[in-house]
Amino acid sequence: MASSACVLIAGCGDVGSRLGLRLAECGWEVYGLRRSVERLPAAIRPVAGDLQGDDCPPAWPSGPLDYLVYCAAANQRDEAGYRVIYVEGLRRVLGWLAQHGQRPKRLLFVSSGGVYGQQQGEWVDEDSPAEAEGFSGRVMREAEQMALHSGLAATLVRLAGLYGPGRQWLLNQVRQGYRVASEPPLYANRIHVDDAAGLLAFLLQADVDGVALADCYLGVDDAPAPLHEVVAWLRQQLGVSHWDEASAVRRAGSKRCSNARARALGWTPNYPSYREGYGALQAQGEGPVGS
Repeated sequence: MASSACVLIAGCGDVGSRLGLRLAECGWEVYGLRRSVERLPAAIRPVAGDLQGDDCPPAWPSGPLDYLVYCAAANQRDEAGYRVIYVEGLRRVLGWLAQHGQRPKRLLFVSSGGVYGQQQGEWVDEDSPAEAEGFSGRVMREAEQMALHSGLAATLVRLAGLYGPGRQWLLNQVRQGYRVASEPPLYANRIHVDDAAGLLAFLLQADVDGVALADCYLGVDDAPAPLHEVVAWLRQQLGVSHWDEASAVRRAGSKRCSNARARALGWTPNYPSYREGYGALQAQGEGPVGS
């Protein structure tokens, strides 16, 4: 159903641009904030700005904003890099809203399944303890709390294991002979980038339609799977027969994330497991066979 809502997507990269295109097709007015706005799709109105700078972007929209989606990604994989983007960046955007007297109906904060510290293959959901000890999980939880206490209605969307076009890390590792222990199984969670954007769009439209949203949703597919199983399937698809002992994965966090809450709201992933998702990449010429 067409809508005339207005949204600003702060940190409008891959997932944000996919979200913006979906919303624009439904009649939304979409603004995308990022440093390199020339990479934005034409349907998204550019807002050139730096989440690491204090000055409000000159092209900041002047009219009312119905929704804010904070969808930034850290460029530096250290604590300082995480903090400047997720905590300080969100603080700046909230300040720019206040400067313009804008009060969106809801803030969607795109977070990460990395906030969970479970390591024994436990099932986790939105009510499970999110007590990861690493800096990335701790800083993300701090940013989540800032969103929840921003004075705006806020919903966290914890995405886990993004993959899709242009995200070839696991495929490249498998081609090089990536080895994963099978005992104990190392459970991994994932979601195709199109499904991640689809979930965000679904939640926004649900809010427009008056559906009561929870304060948190897990964005994952239907089938968390042991990493060795995924690697074995990809090896078969790729025709890889060698192993590289030097690239063996070490024991790390292992958990199974449930998407039951999002599904109960009516959302359904187009790619319910890694097989469908990587199969689609293959059909698009980016996936396992022939890559």
